[in-house]
Amino acid sequence: MPNLTEMLQCEAEDMYRVTADLMQKVDGGDLGWKPATGSNWMTVGQLLKHLSEGCGGAIKGFVSGDWGLPAGVKMEDMKPEEMLPPAAKMPAVTGVQQALDLLAEDKKLARRYIAEAGEKNLFATQLAAPWGGPTQPLGVHLWHMIQHLGQHKGQLFYYLKLMGKPVHTGDLWGM
Repeated sequence: MPNLTEMLQCEAEDMYRVTADLMQKVDGGDLGWKPATGSNWMTVGQLLKHLSEGCGGAIKGFVSGDWGLPAGVKMEDMKPEEMLPPAAKMPAVTGVQQALDLLAEDKKLARRYIAEAGEKNLFATQLAAPWGGPTQPLGVHLWHMIQHLGQHKGQLFYYLKLMGKPVHTGDLWGM
């Protein structure tokens, strides 16, 4: 019978695989595209950057306490707009291959820290996310970070549809 560590590893593996497949459907000339209506949309390049670093680093942060902040900076001292800047201030990749390379590194990071968490700690360690919210088991936070990747994977899927790319529901689910 699988344990929670194995389930998280399996879900992360699948989420990264499908995300990489969708990234490969992006044309390099589309990195500046964003939806024409509404506001605060990331460009495709910004979304690819966010996808490529939005899971593994957070999993590392929850497991190790290292959120990758500069020396002397504490997350609890950051302003909300510093933790979650408006889309216009978010960094972007310069190419699809860069995004794929970063995603592969993020996947390694996620897999490493899911394994390092330890099965017992996934249930026993209780903490709140540094950006707020309720105290929850570590395993729930790690699951949420994988789902965060999935949410933005879905965003990329709809960006591709809106750009007229030939994608279908199977592309969203990796079928």
